[in-house]
Order: sequence, then structure tokens, then C-alpha cells
Amino acid sequence: MQLIDLGWNSFFEAHFELYRNENYSAMRIIRENREKYVAYGELGELICEISGKFRFDTDSKANFPAVGDWVVGSVRPEERKATIHVLLPRRSVFSRKVAGQITDEQVVAANVDTIFIVTGLDLNFNLRRIERYLTMAWNSGAMPVIILNKSDLCSEAESRKCEVESIASGVDIYTLSATHNLGMELLNKYIHTGKTVAFLGSSGVGKSTIINTLLGTNRLKVNEVSELGSRGRHTTTFRELIVLPDGGIVIDTPGMRELQVWGDEEGLKQVFDEIEVLDSSCRFKDCSHENEPGCAILEAVKNGTLDSGRLESFYKLKKEFSYLADRQTMKASAIEKARCKTISKLSKKYFKDYKDIL
Repeated sequence: MQLIDLGWNSFFEAHFELYRNENYSAMRIIRENREKYVAYGELGELICEISGKFRFDTDSKANFPAVGDWVVGSVRPEERKATIHVLLPRRSVFSRKVAGQITDEQVVAANVDTIFIVTGLDLNFNLRRIERYLTMAWNSGAMPVIILNKSDLCSEAESRKCEVESIASGVDIYTLSATHNLGMELLNKYIHTGKTVAFLGSSGVGKSTIINTLLGTNRLKVNEVSELGSRGRHTTTFRELIVLPDGGIVIDTPGMRELQVWGDEEGLKQVFDEIEVLDSSCRFKDCSHENEPGCAILEAVKNGTLDSGRLESFYKLKKEFSYLADRQTMKASAIEKARCKTISKLSKKYFKDYKDIL
């Protein structure tokens, strides 16, 4: 397999040029689980570890290799192993905030061309969740596409699709049934040699079933979904990049029970563009959209042209982004204070030692 089959292009070629004469190889991470890596390169599949220098120089977990990343490493062919020295710049990256109170970034998938946001047309269907995934997808730099799976279980599949179209302007939306192989050919538009697509969505929406259908084999484990609430268990337990037999690359990810925002509000503006337009039409520039006269947003809700649930979703996400920005500022300030404190201690020790010598 050549690197171009794995998604290598002129962007990565240009950044790899610095290492070409150092007897290093370019590899793409195909599996990662708790800092244990498997990568694929021109010599095939290799077990990888990061170098001590890489670990020492890297100040954030988000800058460690993730599935889809291209890395530079020294290969030991006889052992089928390699050491990772450098992470090449990413063309796109889908990230979320790590679970809990810690304000850190978790990279879900890197260097993706198309993000398939998969939703089940059963009780899993949720417009507010789709808005959240869309916001994060636009932030990633990849192109989002919405897949409404399990059309065989929903007699109102087309009306559901219309509902999604109302909140996803400019985004391709498809209804299909992976278990019955209905509508799967629609995905071929995005799956080509050298192109990477990632499947994202909550547990039980059928991501692994879709990938198995594309592969033509039951490679990925599939669990039955409970009819009570249409909730699935985590079939996929780690992220994995898979090269399809007819060309194209897919990334399977575990289902996400929560998707906390990461990044800035650019994706929010893309998803809720009509609210941004209404905001600029208010009588007062500093309108809080609560009870001011001439508020275009309140008027739109009142006359039914703007769904109140969608407006609430917008405010909720906007509040989360603001909170994230505040937490990041606090964290940066704390890190700077700790750095200054360390420098001060070292300086005092240096002058004390200097006086002792004199």
C-alpha cells in the first residue's frame, strides 16, 4: 500500500520535507488506545511508541498522536516497530472537551475530509443533539454530512429528514438503512481513494453496521439495541482507521454519551446563521433579546418563524463556549503564575549559591 492510499497529499509532503534526509519515515496512526499506537506506512503495519523527547517537549495531551494523524518516526523493520518523533501539522481535527471538570482538549479524529454525523431514526432521533454535532463538525475544518440511519424502523423518515433540513442549511442529508443495505450507495460520493471519512454519533445509531456494510464483511462487532429508549452499548471501544478494499478510508469511533464543546464560536455561527442575521436586525445593538422593544429574535419566536427550542439550544451552546473560554483564560493565567513562581525560586537559589561561593 502506498502513502497516497492512506490520504497522503502535498500538504503533508511539504511538512515532511524537513525530515526526508534524516532516515525517517512517514506513517499514519490507525489505532490508539491509552498511548499505545499502531501506524501504517510504506512498510506496512507497525507497533509504535513515542520517544522520550517527544513526551518531554509536548505540553498537552491534544498534541499527542491521535487516530488519523500523520507522524514522523524511525522504523525498525525487523521488529515491525517504530518510534514516533514528530507529529505533522493537522489539516482538520475534531475535538471535544474531556469529560469532567478538567479543561483539556480530547482529539477524536484528525485529518478527516468528511464527518458523517450518524443519527438513528428510532427513539435516538434528537434535533438538539444534531445541532451540537454540527457545530463541532464545522469547527473541525472537515465537511459535515448527516446520515439518518434505520429508515426501516421509521414510517416518517422523509418528514424527519425535512426537520433536519430546517436546522442544517447547506449540509447534505441522507436517509438509509445499513442493516437492509438501503441507500448505502449514496455514501460513495464521499468515499474515494485517499479521502478520509469519520463516523460520529451516540451509541446504538449504527456506525459499526454502516462500516461493516461498506467493508462487505462483519469486521466490527455490532450489539443489539434495546427497544426501551433505543439506547445502545459501546460496541466500538477504541478509535480505528480502516482502509476500504475499493479505496477510501473510514474512521470508526466509540459512541459518545456526552459531547462537550471545544474551540470557538465559528461553528455556532454556521449552524445558527439565521439567528445571527436576526440579531443584527434588532433595534438596539446591545439587545439582550429578553424584553427590549424591536427585538427581531423575540418577534421571530412570537410569529413562529424561529423555533423556541432552537433558540434555547443556541443560547445553551453559546453559554458553554463562553464558559470554556473563561476556563481556558483562568488555566493559562494559572500556568503563567506557576512558571513565574518557578523562575523566582530558581533565581533566588542562583543568587544564594553565588553569594556562598564568594
